Amino acid sequence: MTRLVLLSLVGTLLVTASMAETSRGFKRLLDAVVRIDVREFAYEAGSKRFQSGVGSGVIVSDDGLILTNAHVVGLRAVDINVTLANLERVSAELVGWDHWTDLALLRLDAEELKRKGHKFTVGRFGDSDDLDPGETVYAVGTPHGLTRTVTRGIISNPRRFFADSRGVKGYETGQFNTWLQTDAAINPGNSGGPLVTSDGRIVGINSRGYSGADNLGFAIPSSTARRVMTGLAEDGAIERSYVGIVPGALRDLEDFYDLELNTGMLINSVDPGSPAAEAGMRGGDILLKINGERVDGRFPEQLPPIKNMIAVRPIGSELTLSIKRGDSTDDYTVTTEELVSRVGDESVVEIWGLSIREVSRPFARENQLPNDEGVLVIGVQRGFPAQVAGLSTGDVITKINNTPIASIADILKQAEAYEELPDKVLVEARRKFRVSLYVLKP
Repeated sequence: MTRLVLLSLVGTLLVTASMAETSRGFKRLLDAVVRIDVREFAYEAGSKRFQSGVGSGVIVSDDGLILTNAHVVGLRAVDINVTLANLERVSAELVGWDHWTDLALLRLDAEELKRKGHKFTVGRFGDSDDLDPGETVYAVGTPHGLTRTVTRGIISNPRRFFADSRGVKGYETGQFNTWLQTDAAINPGNSGGPLVTSDGRIVGINSRGYSGADNLGFAIPSSTARRVMTGLAEDGAIERSYVGIVPGALRDLEDFYDLELNTGMLINSVDPGSPAAEAGMRGGDILLKINGERVDGRFPEQLPPIKNMIAVRPIGSELTLSIKRGDSTDDYTVTTEELVSRVGDESVVEIWGLSIREVSRPFARENQLPNDEGVLVIGVQRGFPAQVAGLSTGDVITKINNTPIASIADILKQAEAYEELPDKVLVEARRKFRVSLYVLKP
């Protein structure tokens, strides 16, 4: 009887100790979560406009690095303020930004921290690859401006795939990773905050929720976040390789291609002018191997890791892709290019009421333009010279006063000359495969 009592007491003490450790881990995490207030500018309808927003983040290093979402803090941020767990506010700067994974990295102002004597706690990561459906998780952040809010839920699906993920500020997002789906409440303002286990380990970065739906929230897995965070801390950006194949799942199509189950990935299409297109690949081909490594793209959830196999290669790498077409299988050699967004740099010519964007290589290929030179019109302001002349969103400006326009710098140079000596300006622009002339009047 005495032995049973002792065993029971020992068991109780172990459980109590475990609960205390879990409580300490969660308290540590709470002290690492911050509120982020951002003021940034955007180019809209031919003018430069300022806007503000609120999001969340988590401190992830002893030197004050903060992990958050790319859609919380953009490249045009002019003022970033972070509220610590002690409710004190400290300024921060943008270290790196990656729209492909919706992640951004900030750094607290070290001098300001030292001057004010503020301290902070660092969050600790867990392994998102070990998560199972039904496991309890907590979303921590600033929903609707309510700082240090915790909501509880479960992992609904640890590898959710989106065929067409909503982009970050118009940029592409979510092509190289799956998502953690949770029913923990994620509202506007939660973005960038951590999704954590009961012991306070970060297993995800909260990113989005479905409006009009109940209990549908999504987070970027910590396995992706940690890798991107390291790259952003070192270089400020993540370089990725590109060959131009658009993948598709093979499920229910194996019989048509005479394939065994779990063998290969469908190439849905090939981007025009891409390395894959130049090598001779085309839509309907089956990718069997990458540099001798077999691929399995039977299900949609398996496609992002396959794309990432190419993306993580150094730019300029030579890859051997084994392709099945009909009854034959052949190897194609491609040299990877740098992956770039279809969204180029943006600016505004306020004197003309004109918002503009660089023509990127993907945009040029997508729209069958002869090259990636020129400047895309993304907005015009009513009553200003550009709108009065007839320019509209979607036009690609190629010349001004017979001078070729290859970039934003070229058009801003022309605008400066116009501002000094206002006069009529002749603009040549391409619109749906037709070239037209427009006269901008003072």
